[in-house]
Amino acid sequence: MDYDTYGSTAVELAIELANTERSDPGWARDFLDTHHEWFSPGTSFDLSPGEIHRAAATAGLVRTVALAESQADVLDRLNELLALARPRPYATDHDGELHLHYARPDSPALEQLTTTVAMGLSQVVVQHGWQRLGVCAAENCDDVYVDTSRNASRRYCSNTCASRSTVAAYRARQKTE
Repeated sequence: MDYDTYGSTAVELAIELANTERSDPGWARDFLDTHHEWFSPGTSFDLSPGEIHRAAATAGLVRTVALAESQADVLDRLNELLALARPRPYATDHDGELHLHYARPDSPALEQLTTTVAMGLSQVVVQHGWQRLGVCAAENCDDVYVDTSRNASRRYCSNTCASRSTVAAYRARQKTE
């Protein structure tokens, strides 16, 4: 699957957001700090409790898009996520390459995050199909992933989960023989 660099990394941001552990009250600040390169310089990462709740809701919406089982479901869920976005695209070459940013540079961190995630996810769905999003098939893993394989056959979030599942299936077959 060939997709543009900025859009591909925006969907990866969406996937990482969906897979982020949110039990710690400081999860949102940690996530924003870890992904600071996505935000305009000087953007404050101090979110109110309500903004943290909305960031968690955005993460949950990304997960529901990946869990959808039909195009109609994906469209409903994706449009719910897009309704939260405030796209104001602009072209920039701040890193030496010309590309688009989805949220205006002076918008708050939550708006930049939500807009970037929604636009990146929607680009993959619209350009490459809703089946490119999935949830890991490995036992005890529910991570969301984007399938970048040529034949859209990915079932696991990582090689680690794929290997673990293969070994478990092999051992189960050995026990029954």
